[in-house]
Amino acid sequence: MSPTYHVPYSKTTLEFSLPPDMRAEIAISKTVPPLEDVHAAIQSALDHPIGCAPLRELARPGDRACIVFTDITRASPDHLLVPALLRELEKAGVRDEDITLLCGIGMHRPSTREEKIIKLGAEVVHRYRVIDNEPQNPAALVDLGVTPGGVPVQVHRAAVEADWLIATGIVEPHQYAGYSGGRKTLAVGAAGEALIAHTHSPAFVDHPGTRLGQIEGNPFHEAITEAARRAKLRFILNVVLNDDKRILRVTAGDAELAFQDLVRFAKSVYEVPITKQYDIAIGGVGFPKDANLYQASRAPSYLFFAPVPVVRKGGFFIIPARCEEGAGTGVGEQRFLNAMRDAPNVQFILEEARKNGYPPGQQRAFVMAKVLEQVNVIIVSSECPDLVRDCKMIPASSIEEALQIASASLGPACDVLIVPHAMLTLPVLSQQEPQ
Repeated sequence: MSPTYHVPYSKTTLEFSLPPDMRAEIAISKTVPPLEDVHAAIQSALDHPIGCAPLRELARPGDRACIVFTDITRASPDHLLVPALLRELEKAGVRDEDITLLCGIGMHRPSTREEKIIKLGAEVVHRYRVIDNEPQNPAALVDLGVTPGGVPVQVHRAAVEADWLIATGIVEPHQYAGYSGGRKTLAVGAAGEALIAHTHSPAFVDHPGTRLGQIEGNPFHEAITEAARRAKLRFILNVVLNDDKRILRVTAGDAELAFQDLVRFAKSVYEVPITKQYDIAIGGVGFPKDANLYQASRAPSYLFFAPVPVVRKGGFFIIPARCEEGAGTGVGEQRFLNAMRDAPNVQFILEEARKNGYPPGQQRAFVMAKVLEQVNVIIVSSECPDLVRDCKMIPASSIEEALQIASASLGPACDVLIVPHAMLTLPVLSQQEPQ
């Protein structure tokens, strides 16, 4: 009897078996026990921050504070992190009216009140000023000049004008930054369109240093580090999560030193050795990332932009994703859709981008074109199969149908890598050269 496998799909899972001629391996991140007392761990991190004194000893009455937190597309447990930071500021004597909670939406759509309540809790939303980043509103932004690498730095005024600029976030593998968290919540989430556009440009995305898991020599990482320095990001409270979104580690303190501590830990958890490239990779996404195609498409691109692509040229990524929001409703998501849908082929997307550039959001089309130039992507059980097809990907009603499509192209005997949590697992090729 064939083994049964499970991968996330929305808020549930899909169950499947492989045809008899297919050989499967599973890549999962290291099993680390989650923190038992999360509240105590967060408080301990705040009591013993890395690289500085506790926030309650540093802030003063009359100081203005801005906490930048992640939007609904990120699983950061801000409902735990932000209230803990607010208690520290209250102990320091910082008044409620001097505190702004800034949702770092980047170029995503504005968050709804309901989403703010999910992220922060009803009491926090009622008590404090909670606003969204406005990347296309010049009046809401402060120009902080241009970095030595030519990146224009514009950051939301509430962040720049604060005496205490603080950020929450998750440290996990990230396609551009190497690892997310740290300064990224601020330097992308609360940035102006020009900064986001430049750091997501073809020159940055094509750069060999812009890879998952790579910090050193990564121009994207260098740019957001400089942007955060200019905005004076002074304190972070970040976490590392497991596949079930439970907290494995929490660290507070200096934006650079606390981030480095979490990256070291994250690498030990997320990076998984593999010994070959595969014909097929089945990557799980799950809620909230699979709510739209823009976010769900990160799964195949993450696996493709691992240090060595997980799937060999001509192979298939199979990604279950409900996509109840279609491509997504934000400015960036719609730019992605338009670029994918309107181009005659993926080569056209690449050539146009390298020739003329693109606005923020459209970089996801460029990234997916780079993936689709080499491999095929099947989106399983989406609520918008026609849109999937318009975006140069292949819709399938089930994983079984997707496997049939792949085997019709590759033959019945395929090597399959199953990555239940494709955006929290970084397969790293070892022992053998890629085929």
